[in-house]
Amino acid sequence: MKPEPVIDRKRLIELLNADLAREYQAIIAYTVYSQTLKGAAYNQIASELEKHAGEELSHALQIARQIDYLHGTPVTVPAKVKLSDKAEDMLRFDLENERQTIINYRQRIRQAEALGEFALGEVLRKIIAQEQDHLIDLADALGIEPPRPDGSASEDA
Repeated sequence: MKPEPVIDRKRLIELLNADLAREYQAIIAYTVYSQTLKGAAYNQIASELEKHAGEELSHALQIARQIDYLHGTPVTVPAKVKLSDKAEDMLRFDLENERQTIINYRQRIRQAEALGEFALGEVLRKIIAQEQDHLIDLADALGIEPPRPDGSASEDA
């Protein structure tokens, strides 16, 4: 793994705002997907996605608080939400979003700690734990092994 380039607080705020937009995306996606997944095979995961939506809202609030602490202004627009008529596609969209979020937050922890923002690192560690649980739930619903955050697949493709 190559070392993270040192960034300044302004850039950290920009990156956290991109993360916040992804949290908004997750709230919307989980809300919509939980209500539109059809079929008995998806009843349990639909209920779980409702819980995920609430947890993503908590993540958004925590990230917004950290942005404000760093003297930034939290963004108000979500990243684009992918939609599909196919339940499996929706679950795969969420799975990839969770994987990417874990990657981003791992980077953010290193960046924050390089700037001496250790509390931010701790907040992000707690969020990663929930994001990893979401990733596992989605992989289970799809009947696959959870993908590794480094991008290598552990599933039979």
